[in-house]
Amino acid sequence: MPAMKALLRTLWLALACGSVHTTLSKSDAKKAASKTLLEKTQLADKPVQDRGLVVTNPRAEDVVLEHRSYCAAKARERHVAGDVLGYVTPWNSHGYDIAKVFGGKFTHISPVWLQIKRRGRELFEVTGLHDVDQGWMRTVRKQAKGLRIVPRLLFEGWSHEDFHSVWDSEDEIEELSKTMVQVAKSQHFDGFVVEVWGQLPGQEHTGLIHMLTHMAEALHQARLLAVLVIPPAVIPGTDQLGTFTVKQWEQLAPVLDGFSLMTYDYPTAQQPGPNAPLSWVRACVQVLDPKAQWRSKILLGLNFYGSDYSASRGGREPVVGTRYIQMLKEHRPQMVWDSQAAEHYFEYKK
Repeated sequence: MPAMKALLRTLWLALACGSVHTTLSKSDAKKAASKTLLEKTQLADKPVQDRGLVVTNPRAEDVVLEHRSYCAAKARERHVAGDVLGYVTPWNSHGYDIAKVFGGKFTHISPVWLQIKRRGRELFEVTGLHDVDQGWMRTVRKQAKGLRIVPRLLFEGWSHEDFHSVWDSEDEIEELSKTMVQVAKSQHFDGFVVEVWGQLPGQEHTGLIHMLTHMAEALHQARLLAVLVIPPAVIPGTDQLGTFTVKQWEQLAPVLDGFSLMTYDYPTAQQPGPNAPLSWVRACVQVLDPKAQWRSKILLGLNFYGSDYSASRGGREPVVGTRYIQMLKEHRPQMVWDSQAAEHYFEYKK
């Protein structure tokens, strides 16, 4: 049987509201009953820290037992002084419920809903508006006072010609910014998390900085926020600098409200390893802002998922909370602490 390895961050909050449902046939019921791990169904009166659950040597049965038992009294209590942004993604819709329960722990929530497309000269369209859930937005804001909802806005389907046409025309940039402001106002957003940097090679970024600067100014004039998704400052597995440089950071840091730094997905399918080794995460921050002048604007990316590697398939699959619990139930592996990476992993056979 091929060996399998799962690399998983011990992030109890990611699993706090997870649920697992299994169906047993009558013939398997008696056999399975002796193997089934217990799960608490009631909420706890103390947070995980006070219950001794945040440890380097967790046991599979303890994780399964406690994963649904969060402390309701502390569900909205914040432990971080700075901004905290959480993404709600289509591939893990459970995030919508997490935002309702734990919304008070965040300052910003970014649903992955929208794309912006260039349809012609000075003509732009924001798509994905059919996914916008105004009822959910109202509920989350009611549960977490002051929370900002800033949907991710992806520049989708843009050619090099599209970008250059916009950069070469102040009228195009103005119309682009106006479209974003109008959508934000009509949909009751608080701004956008803009994803565009990775679509262009390094030499193309001068025009992009100009566009982003004007875009941020227009959003700020409308009292809206502008956050930019940026790649890691150090290319994973190397000592080479990434495509977002210190110079570009110094140009944009005074202009934008925040930077969503992609400090995750470190390994490749060909070279399995930790998802976000601590030394690399730290280096990405220090290289980007060595003087710590704008460090409060860095939104450090923390993955609330792991990766499952197969020797036979030669690939990598994401492991979210429900699948993680299922794997622990089925295989009861021994989790090993990688002190260098500051992550756990385990091996199992399938």
